[in-house]
Amino acid sequence: MKHDTQHEQHSHHEQGEQHGQHTDHSQHIDHGEHAAHSGHTGRHPGKAGWAMAAQATLHCLTGCAIGEILGMAIGTALGWGNMETMALAIALAFFFGYTLTLRSIRKAGVDFRTALRVALAADTLSIAVMELIDNGVIALWPGAMDATLSDTLFWGALALSLAVAFVVTTPVNKWMIGRGKGHAVVHQYHH
Repeated sequence: MKHDTQHEQHSHHEQGEQHGQHTDHSQHIDHGEHAAHSGHTGRHPGKAGWAMAAQATLHCLTGCAIGEILGMAIGTALGWGNMETMALAIALAFFFGYTLTLRSIRKAGVDFRTALRVALAADTLSIAVMELIDNGVIALWPGAMDATLSDTLFWGALALSLAVAFVVTTPVNKWMIGRGKGHAVVHQYHH
């Protein structure tokens, strides 16, 4: 039986060898049978290195910063209240965060619908955490919500809030990448 032969070929798995050391799959006729036999699902968690997590967070931060700065600038320039300005900044942060990811996935030749699903799945938690921290810092900073575009406090609070958001969101992205989610999914389309 073919399954018994493959079972003999993979008996080294039961003897304690690591799967990562087994790289010769040339004898396999159907990798799907190997996956079913050995319990592999085909989805392996991504490498959860700090550099990769920081890069994913920086990518997310770029979109968030564009949206935050634009939203705060528009709301402040139009004399909107704090809640309206913050709502616009958050909406634009999500928009630009998703747009940057969507753009990079589309460059890899992925259709729009699939790219949109990947962007939403990859960035939603990261952007949400970043926005929560970023806006929390601004809301808690005395006078920051009432500062105007010409105030140093406006730009200083915004810069510090984005820096704090980066520091807090990087471990979240590392955790997600380590589980094959977030930017680990986006990473698949770049290789």
